Amino acid sequence: MSQQFDVVVIGGGPGGYVAAIRAAQLGFSAACVDAFKNPEGKPSLGGTCLNVGCIPSKALLQSSENFHAVQHDFAKHGISVSGAKMDVGQMLSRKTDIINKNAAGIGFLFKKNKVANIHGLAAFKGRQGDKWLIEVTDGGKVVDTLEAGHVIVATGSSPRALPGLATDNQLVLDNEGALALTAVPKRLGVIGAGVIGLEMGSVWKRLGAEVTILEAAPTFLAAADQQIAKEAFKTLTKDTGLDIKLGVKIGEVKAGKKSVTVSYELNGEAVKAEFDKLIVSIGRVPNTQGLGAETVGLQLDERGFVAVDDHCHTNLPNVWAIGDVVRGPMLAHKASEEGVAVAERIAGQKPHVDFGVIPWVIYTSPEIAWVGKTEEQLKAEGVEYKKGTSGFGANGRALGLGQAQGTVKILACAKTDRILGLHMIGPMVSELVSEGVVSMEFKAASEDLARIVHAHPSLSEVIHEAALAADKRALHG
Repeated sequence: MSQQFDVVVIGGGPGGYVAAIRAAQLGFSAACVDAFKNPEGKPSLGGTCLNVGCIPSKALLQSSENFHAVQHDFAKHGISVSGAKMDVGQMLSRKTDIINKNAAGIGFLFKKNKVANIHGLAAFKGRQGDKWLIEVTDGGKVVDTLEAGHVIVATGSSPRALPGLATDNQLVLDNEGALALTAVPKRLGVIGAGVIGLEMGSVWKRLGAEVTILEAAPTFLAAADQQIAKEAFKTLTKDTGLDIKLGVKIGEVKAGKKSVTVSYELNGEAVKAEFDKLIVSIGRVPNTQGLGAETVGLQLDERGFVAVDDHCHTNLPNVWAIGDVVRGPMLAHKASEEGVAVAERIAGQKPHVDFGVIPWVIYTSPEIAWVGKTEEQLKAEGVEYKKGTSGFGANGRALGLGQAQGTVKILACAKTDRILGLHMIGPMVSELVSEGVVSMEFKAASEDLARIVHAHPSLSEVIHEAALAADKRALHG
């Protein structure tokens, strides 16, 4: 006997579980089907983000930053520490506790909102009248059959593998393996200088590894504003000590018994490097395998993403798709907002998600964050703009924190003064970027930010000063 629901969500990540909860809040009977299992073999909601992505990486980043501070920064505060040691096992245990707490929290929210929590791999099996038939399997056995009026596909993404190289998470690691190293490798190689590569490289560098990052692109953080990207490159190489090589052409990668050898070409010169561990972080691919897309004719695009319109509707009636499995940035908060929007569209509402005002963050130290257009994009589009910049070097709060480095940059329309972008590198800019998001959503001008009172002393004053600088009336620069 099949279970019947108004809405079935396939995937329990930050897009899927939020979509299921919002659907239930709107009065629909909702179910969320998720197949993820933790290392103990137990179901764990939250998807890649919670289990092997955003959340655990932040836990390890904080642990490694604390260890680095004990060794290098505490003395400036008059705190003497000798013989500091890093217990990697305890660090990983803390990470696991955070994951388990959050996963249990999602389960609690499901119970609170009366969302059916179903474990297994969901696949389309056909259509019966106006209902979609979904089969749920676990370990190859059918454990449930569901009927759904609407289906939301939120199956997420997986790491892109390097062609010809198997990921075993012993020597060759993806994001999951990079988060589970039980000891600090002496020589760590990273292929890809994106978010995962930089964050994981930073973690293990602070804990004592020699880290070399090999990036194929000739430009560092090409998606970011290049003024900020250049400052980030200088800081991460000089202060953090990451060895970042750009314009690398990867050749043969060979895994031995205890090490990995990478042959590559740099500036026309052949190089061979040996690493104790190698992290491969060259992007992610959408999860559609096993979904049964071909069974029901669900359209995928040329890159394997589920094809959707501007409202996340697929080519099939009452079938939607959100998050990493569709076009747009692969960001957890983007997936969540799409999930909310789809649930509300099913309810007849008309929500809006503006892709142009989605914040990006890289949680290195210092952090990197931005929202809106870069200066390079505005130039390419022929948009007349003005800019204002300010640094953390003279900011009282940043000096007190011992993190007085970094820059804030505001870009505004030269004609209307409307804010077009906010770009930052510095302490806690992952939190500060929200000021730009709110301002841009409300179509604010740089003058608006310049005339808003900011607390003193606070890091946010650097945004205020940058806004003043956009009008050539900076007070502290």
